[in-house]
Amino acid sequence: MARRRISDSERRSRIAVRHALAPAHRLADVAAVTRAMTVLHATEAATVHLAVAARAEGLEPEDVDTELYDARSVVKQLAMRRTLFVFPRDLLPAAWGSASARVATSERKRVAKAIAAAGIAPDGEAWLDAARDATLARLAAGPATTAELRAEVPELAGSVGGTSDKPWDRPVPVAPWVLTHLGLEGKVLRGRNAGHWRLNKPTWTTSEDWLGVVPEPLEEDAGYAELVQRWLGTFGPGTAADIQWWLGSTKTAVTRALADLGAVEVELDDGSTGWVHASDEDTGPVEPWAALLPALDPTVMGWKSRDFYLDPAHVPYLFDTNGNAGTTAWWDGRIVGCWVQDDEGVVRLSLLEDVGPDGLAALENEARRLTAWLDGTVIGNVYASRQMKHARLP
Repeated sequence: MARRRISDSERRSRIAVRHALAPAHRLADVAAVTRAMTVLHATEAATVHLAVAARAEGLEPEDVDTELYDARSVVKQLAMRRTLFVFPRDLLPAAWGSASARVATSERKRVAKAIAAAGIAPDGEAWLDAARDATLARLAAGPATTAELRAEVPELAGSVGGTSDKPWDRPVPVAPWVLTHLGLEGKVLRGRNAGHWRLNKPTWTTSEDWLGVVPEPLEEDAGYAELVQRWLGTFGPGTAADIQWWLGSTKTAVTRALADLGAVEVELDDGSTGWVHASDEDTGPVEPWAALLPALDPTVMGWKSRDFYLDPAHVPYLFDTNGNAGTTAWWDGRIVGCWVQDDEGVVRLSLLEDVGPDGLAALENEARRLTAWLDGTVIGNVYASRQMKHARLP
């Protein structure tokens, strides 16, 4: 029996519908957007809000904060590839038992080695355990920022490095290492933001204080299977290599998860093998659509192989050497450039392709829409692409 074939055109249509990017398929609330995308990237704080803005109607930045910090239907969690994401609350146990646990293991080794090498303590693992216990004891009394914890918990006051005259050798505080490890294990969470929504300034809190009843982490295999199941619903079809890259895990874990889910193979236009749910159905044609997505948007970062929506010649202009995406402009399922803001916060396009009059009109409409949504707020980007930097020149 011949394998089903899913074309690049169909894959682009799925982005329009499943990622809620085509105007007719936008969603109404933050939790729905997050579920649609499996998770939202949160390394740059503004990405969360801008990813929602691209996929929802009638929401403001304050609505995103309400779901994050009041309703808590979505929660920030460090997980796959040591990346910070916003998770739907019900998906946290899967991450804690699999992707986050994997990073926690490597982080423990890294931190312990660094602490011993710096002479802070001969047994780095024992030091980490003591620092964790002291931090949890302080947070039991109430939430605190990293600066407050460093001032109040002696074990968190130290730094590593900065002992030579080399320009790259600067002191690195140990407090974030401890908080990161506690967060990976689901012991603490990033609570209310202590700054503007475009900045990551978390107030740390115990998971019990933030969530109330804290569910147990899933077993490793079950956790990976749940993450892969959600990924297939959002990004399928994709190759096993796509899934492995997104998970930051192993080929063995991906193979087992696909088998546990009963996922089926399909043929892709480039001749590679993709995977979908057994119940997967085609989306069908979609009217041409435009979208402006933020740096590290989950759509852009969902696959390792991106040729079906991205001209390889554009990669050096829109991604850094580590594969991190800056802002992107989309026309009819393909990346065609990027966007920036001027000093007044007006969104400007910087295109790498001729999209024709209809495409240009649609993209300019999205630029006006995003300008209005930002209402004068200017976003700073850690991951500014080459094209973004060029577009910002006077």
